[in-house]
Amino acid sequence: METSTYQDVNQQVVERCKGGDNRAQYELYKLYSKAMFNVSMRITNDYAEAEDVLQEAFISAFKNLHTYKSEASFGSWLKKIVVNAAINSIRKKRSELVPMDERMVAEVPDEVPDDNDVEWQIDKVRRAIQRLPDGYRVVLSLYLLDGYDHAEIGEILGVSESTSKSQYSRARKKLLEIMREPHFAA
Repeated sequence: METSTYQDVNQQVVERCKGGDNRAQYELYKLYSKAMFNVSMRITNDYAEAEDVLQEAFISAFKNLHTYKSEASFGSWLKKIVVNAAINSIRKKRSELVPMDERMVAEVPDEVPDDNDVEWQIDKVRRAIQRLPDGYRVVLSLYLLDGYDHAEIGEILGVSESTSKSQYSRARKKLLEIMREPHFAA
């Protein structure tokens, strides 16, 4: 019942935004900016760029609010805008997904290492993810952290589902490789 009330309040704020209420726009921004910044940051891996993406995404959302249908939550609709804006920002930097035939990843077993091999601390994982090449980091973030499936990721990035799966597999292996580096242990 509490979730329903929250959704009703959000829907009321959205309706006020559609009516041109600037205070309602600020309310939506306050409600969603932190979570959407985190999505942007995971994809862009750059604080200033993530801020720019966030602002562009909100501007786009407010301009296109008339296209929002209540079929999905406002947060889901906004998240798609943020993800697309972040990916477009990366594309502008002329970064590309790592080619399928590139051999930069050494073969690393798929099994999760024991705690004795690698300390699985959140900070270490975050730092390791930040070191991934853009293509790997984007696919890994969209799949693991944002919950998109490979078909959706392929659609978002303009690649095939199998390319998304391959990038994810390589990203996982590269992530483990980074975390096993002796100088990374600190």
